[in-house]
Amino acid sequence: MNFHHPAPFYLYRRCLILQKKKKNILEDWISLQLADAGLREDLMSNDELREQSAELLDALLQGITGDNLADFNSEGLSPVYEILAGISISRARQGFSPRETGVFVFSLKDAILKTLIIELSNDQQALADALILINKFLDNLGIATFETFIKGREEVILRQTDEISEISTPIIRVWDGILALPIIGTLDSARTQVVMESLLQNIVDTGSTITILDISGVPTVDSLVAQHIIKTVAATRLMGAECIISGIRPEIAQTVVHLGIDLSNIVTKATLASALKYAFAVLRLDVKRIQKEK
Repeated sequence: MNFHHPAPFYLYRRCLILQKKKKNILEDWISLQLADAGLREDLMSNDELREQSAELLDALLQGITGDNLADFNSEGLSPVYEILAGISISRARQGFSPRETGVFVFSLKDAILKTLIIELSNDQQALADALILINKFLDNLGIATFETFIKGREEVILRQTDEISEISTPIIRVWDGILALPIIGTLDSARTQVVMESLLQNIVDTGSTITILDISGVPTVDSLVAQHIIKTVAATRLMGAECIISGIRPEIAQTVVHLGIDLSNIVTKATLASALKYAFAVLRLDVKRIQKEK
């Protein structure tokens, strides 16, 4: 017998063995998962774990045949990959680690190998062929699991990054016609885009004519950050609103001068209070302190 290309009879025989022992495989698989030290009962109940396991095992045993066990791209295995992809993405979103998700697939391999070792103990050649095929097949499922999990985790990270960007760039309506945008942290191209879109939309929604861009929370200003700020000011002006930059610390002023960045056509103030006072003057608003009568 050719070791790498076993006869179809043996392939069908192994598939029939697995289908016949489905209940045993499922119970062994569940037991292995529950016994794992990294089991996350806080993220998934035992009933949910059993439901996912049963669904994947059913699709697997229905999809594999003697002809496609060695063909990872077989059309009959599409439902298996679809179910596995759904589980991987779901676990990525729930907060499972790659290891915890990997255990799900590799403990299935252990359960299947255990069954084959018992059932084919009297036929060492068939057992050896089966172990090689199943190992390769389940390892491929493991790779597919990790690939999908990574995509799911990347989606989560991108969504969280967008949410953090929105939270970290709050636009405050400090007075009728005056908006303030305090920026905290670094200002890169992606965040500048979020800032612009949010700021311009608020200008339209509120009909504001003055915006204050406060950069006191920006740790450093280099040429790239300065260009992002200038672009934001330009976009604001195109919407018919004047933009004031506040929070110019001494070190930032020195950096801007050293870099040769021209901010002469932009109103700049050292503090947010100074910028607000200037905005009041532009709008011809007079704020006075009133002494309470005793």
